[in-house]
Amino acid sequence: MEAHTVLNLIDGSFSPARGGATISIYNPATGELLGTAPDSTAHDVDAAVEGAARAFAGWSALAPAQRGAHLHALAALVERDAEAFALAESRDTGKPLSLARSVDIPRAIANLRFFADAVCAQHTETFLNAHARSVVHRRALGVAACISPWNLPLYLFTWKIAPALAAGCTVVGKPSEVTPITASMLAQRSIEAGLPGGVLNIVNGRGPLCGAALVAHPRVACITFTGGTATGETIARAAAPSFKRTALELGGKNATIVFADALHGEQLSKSVHGVARAAFTNQGQVCHCGSRILIERSAWEIFVPALVARARALRVGDPLDCATDIGSLISGQHLLRVAAAVDGAVRDGGHLLCGGSPLDPSHLPEQNRAGAFYPPTLIEGLPATAKANQEEIFGPVATLIPFSSESEAIAIANGTRFGLSASLWTGDADRAQRVARQLDCGTVWINSWMLRDLRAPIGGMRASGLGREGGQEALNFFAEPVVVVTHEEPQ
Repeated sequence: MEAHTVLNLIDGSFSPARGGATISIYNPATGELLGTAPDSTAHDVDAAVEGAARAFAGWSALAPAQRGAHLHALAALVERDAEAFALAESRDTGKPLSLARSVDIPRAIANLRFFADAVCAQHTETFLNAHARSVVHRRALGVAACISPWNLPLYLFTWKIAPALAAGCTVVGKPSEVTPITASMLAQRSIEAGLPGGVLNIVNGRGPLCGAALVAHPRVACITFTGGTATGETIARAAAPSFKRTALELGGKNATIVFADALHGEQLSKSVHGVARAAFTNQGQVCHCGSRILIERSAWEIFVPALVARARALRVGDPLDCATDIGSLISGQHLLRVAAAVDGAVRDGGHLLCGGSPLDPSHLPEQNRAGAFYPPTLIEGLPATAKANQEEIFGPVATLIPFSSESEAIAIANGTRFGLSASLWTGDADRAQRVARQLDCGTVWINSWMLRDLRAPIGGMRASGLGREGGQEALNFFAEPVVVVTHEEPQ
């Protein structure tokens, strides 16, 4: 396979990092070298920000429909090349190709199209009283720093750049240095789509050098970041002295709550399937994954064996095989972290119901024996305060916790420093609404998981983040409201 040479997109031109330093990119499912990306520093970031700053006046002056047309043109090119994007995403991340085809790339296209249309649907707010007319104008902030993670590379990169561009900001984006290939492909299509130079800039590099320089740059007006809580704390501290607007979607230790009344008849298999999907999708490497499964005691003997059987039935293997359910973790280093967390849970008294150690390479196709594969793992017997129930593992690992009442389930669910999302599985509609209103998190799914309406805001509380993304919340984030008040003479 031809190696990828990822380059920075700065002010409409492609270039390596100043000095020529590179980062190697690997396929985590095979260990194969995929190519290289620039190891950018503050010099590259400064050039990108300056290019974005120069382009801002012209871009923000365009009518919303004109900016939207550019986004639609970019979406059409991604859609045209969707299979190439899906294959690149699978190889770069180790996720199943079927998942990249069905979720990641379609969602990236949808992000671009949604915000292209949403900005055209905005209306100017006007407030009248006996003495004044107040008109709210929204003015694009300037240069937006959009920093995205490795688990959903194009999906979350477009989720940030689309509303920023639609709102009239220019962008300096930094994809994860681990998974930069589809962002590079998007950069190439942005030129083909006719985006003016400097409107979308993409710099590649490591967080401590490239990312830190971008966050600290004095001409960056706002920062949107998705990633780990520790990195989010660092960004918040760096942004605070200059009062940069900041949105952070961070980690989660999300609760999946299963009530006994969700297991009657056909609902049992639907609940088992949904809970397993919430725990193990994308190898558990989704910030909204339900990694704590709370089960009503009266349902334990029915639900747990069915869930264990479902987890064991998930096929772990070659991401390019359409029959694969669980692909590779993002790296060998992350595999060691996940394995260490499971070993720690066992030392703390946890009992393994399935999984529990890296997959034996002899069970994998020959081309995948150097990959980072970990099977779906379920652990019972730990108190709610155990480390495995408090700290994000970010792998195909979930713990099982019994509860006896609604109040106990709510207390356990709320009993971490995180507050991103939760899912409830119940046949009682009143109970679902009652419990959902008492959970301290940004999103609660009822008898479902990861259903999204792009008009609705999404984000977390406490250590799970700051601010919201999606719909009007996202467009408003990238714009400053300016109120023009005109005195009205009494009639």
